[in-house]
Amino acid sequence: MQKIIRIGTRDSKLALWQANKVRNELKELGYESELVPIKSLGDIVLDKPLYELGVTGVFTKSLDVAMLHKKIDIAVHSLKDVPTVLPEKIMQAAVLKRDDYSDVLVLKGTEEFFGQPNGIIATGSLRRKAMWLNRYPTHKVVGLRGNVNTRLEKLENSESWNGAIFATAGLYRLGKIPTEAIKLSWMIPAPGQGAIMITCLQEDDYSIDACEQLNHRETEICTNIEREFLHLLEGGCTAPIGALAYIDGKTEEINFKGVLLNKDGSKKITVNKTAKVGSHDYLAKDCADYVINRGGKELMSEEDERITNIGDIYSTKKLSELQKETLSHAIGVSDSDFIKIRFNRIPPKVMKNEIENVVITSQNGVEALLNSFTKDEMNFKNIFCVGRRTKKLIENRIGKVAHVAKNALKLGEYLSTELTKKEVTYFCSDLRLDTLPSYLKENGVVVNEVEAYKTMFSPVKINDQVSGVLFFSPSGIDSYLQKNSTNKIAFCIGETTAAQARKHFKNVQVSNLPSVDSILELVNTHFSK
Repeated sequence: MQKIIRIGTRDSKLALWQANKVRNELKELGYESELVPIKSLGDIVLDKPLYELGVTGVFTKSLDVAMLHKKIDIAVHSLKDVPTVLPEKIMQAAVLKRDDYSDVLVLKGTEEFFGQPNGIIATGSLRRKAMWLNRYPTHKVVGLRGNVNTRLEKLENSESWNGAIFATAGLYRLGKIPTEAIKLSWMIPAPGQGAIMITCLQEDDYSIDACEQLNHRETEICTNIEREFLHLLEGGCTAPIGALAYIDGKTEEINFKGVLLNKDGSKKITVNKTAKVGSHDYLAKDCADYVINRGGKELMSEEDERITNIGDIYSTKKLSELQKETLSHAIGVSDSDFIKIRFNRIPPKVMKNEIENVVITSQNGVEALLNSFTKDEMNFKNIFCVGRRTKKLIENRIGKVAHVAKNALKLGEYLSTELTKKEVTYFCSDLRLDTLPSYLKENGVVVNEVEAYKTMFSPVKINDQVSGVLFFSPSGIDSYLQKNSTNKIAFCIGETTAAQARKHFKNVQVSNLPSVDSILELVNTHFSK
């Protein structure tokens, strides 16, 4: 009997339209499916702007949880709503062909207000607000939440608004584009705007095979670049970031333009670059570096500099404002990066001949390799790694992974018994745990270590009133210990980090999932007792 694919979706009219589109396309391919509507926090809480809701992925989290509990098989999302890092065990299965990616202004009245100093525009998007105020600094922007129909009704009933901004694709899909709407061609859209993403569990081969047939390669390439740009800037709903990539069919070039603004639109950094299709691996990084080198990080952190070393918990990794807002308001939080990474220049001779067995245990190792070589220059026969996210990054950027393990010890056990040629090349940091190389050497495997990046400690002396510290890696713990005591609670992102913490801390707590969201939920639970 053929499996019926359960399609998870929000229950708004637009979300259901998108889910039904996926259902119909699956039906054309011979797959049976059914819709499973699920409410999200973003649909329930309508009295706050998105960037104040305090949850990463306000429109996607409920669907992620349903999928992890196997209540649905796939989820259909507006791609612009999906966080750039998916939860552990969940993968991007397909991106459908993109519709119109532009923003549109729906007018209430005439266009005369454009030339007036006191225009009022409504939007719930921080990006749209910042870009509008950058262009029209004397205007006022007010908040607007709800589904498309609700927002149109609020605009119609308002006596003071001159217009409201919408995504063209959303209005188009519902047949709601008014004749008086004005396309905002100057406004750079949100990364992924106009595209529909399908996610599923990494272990669900049936759903993966079905959804991959719906994938539109050109849209996938362009939206991946946009989302990588967003990720590298460490932005989300708390940062006004726009990004657009599109392919010129005549020249086979990818054109990219991006923008970062501060929240009131008074400052802006823009970037425009092109790259040939097939030679675009570094396009997002080059553009993000361009923005960062022109003060991007400083621009994003301007409003965060007031808080240093006060509160009840301290994170050894910088958190976004949206992540901080997930914590109870009774919990004070401070943060800084206790670990900084610097990529080494790996000698070209390392890649001279084919490397039969390659070991990579972190995403930093992947990025370090890509910093020195292109995908075509990396001549690897078998790649072995630790962690699903590292595996996904490798397969997206380098090549097929032969085996992935949950931790270094498990990988060591596998390699020592399964390798035909008892030799591996291990791309690692100058600071790393000895678990893997020691185990391999003890079991007769030759380990050729290549220092791909340096892990630099950047500890901060934290306040005595801090009662809990968030750790995201064993190196973060080592950095912390250089300046701080262990008479605090260690909140750890995973078992490997927790094992290191238990050597020093009496009270060690571990999150249920290896994600920032999960460790923050752990903190909330602890302090609510």
